[in-house]
Amino acid sequence: PAAVNMLIARLAGGAKGRLLVFPQASAVAETAPALAAEFRALGVGTVIVIGADHAGADSDAVLQQTAGATGVYFAGGDQNRLMAVLRGTKLEARLRALYQEGAVIAGTSAGAAVMSRVMITGDEQRPLTKDQDWQTIEADNVVTAPGLGLLDDVVVDQHFVRRRRHNRLISLVLEQPALLGVAIDEETATWVKPDRTFEVVGNGPVLVFDAKSGTTARDAAGPGLRGSDLRLHVLRAGAVYDLR
Repeated sequence: PAAVNMLIARLAGGAKGRLLVFPQASAVAETAPALAAEFRALGVGTVIVIGADHAGADSDAVLQQTAGATGVYFAGGDQNRLMAVLRGTKLEARLRALYQEGAVIAGTSAGAAVMSRVMITGDEQRPLTKDQDWQTIEADNVVTAPGLGLLDDVVVDQHFVRRRRHNRLISLVLEQPALLGVAIDEETATWVKPDRTFEVVGNGPVLVFDAKSGTTARDAAGPGLRGSDLRLHVLRAGAVYDLR
C-alpha cells in the first residue's frame, strides 16, 4: 500500500536519498520504469534502476552505481530470478555491506522472500497434483535455496493468508525449528529496525511461527512431521515483535 512505499521513501532519505531499484524478479518490462517513477513521485531524490545480469553483477560499472546508496528496493515476481543474478557476486556482497551501513533494504513479494538466509523458492517436491499445492505438512517437501541472509535465523513467506500458505511454512519450521517463520500477508510489511525488532505496517496480518521452545520430530517411517507447544502470533498494524 501507499503507506509502506512512503515509509520506504522516507527511510531511504527522501530528497537526499539514493534508491537502487532491482527489477530482475519481474518478467514485466514496465516494472522498472513504473517503480522508479513511483519512488520519484514519493520524493526520493535519486532513483537508479540496476538492470544487471549475473555477469554484470560483478562489473565495476554496476558496483559504481551503488556508491552512496541509501536504499534498495526489489520488485516482486520470482525470487529465483533475482537470486540467479545476485548469488555469489560482488553486487550481492555490496548489498549486504549497504545493509550493515544502514541503508534500508526493501522489497515486495519475491523481494521479501530473498531477505532470509533460507529462502523459500516457491517449489514443492511432492505436490499432490499440478492444481493442488501445499496440501500436506511433511518433511523434505518445501524447496529452499540461499537468500541474501539479511535475516539469518528467520524464514520469510509472503502473500500468506490470502494464498493459504500455512502448510508450507509450518512444514519448514517443524523441519528446521531454529528458524522463526515470519509470514507476511498482502498489502502488509514488516519494518525491521536496527535493534532487531519489527513493526507491522499496512492493512493485513503478519503471522509468526515459533517452534524454538517446543518439541518437534519426524515420523520414524515416512515424511510426516510432528510438533508440540509451538507458538503462533497473529500481529496487525502497529504491533512490535522482538526477533531476539
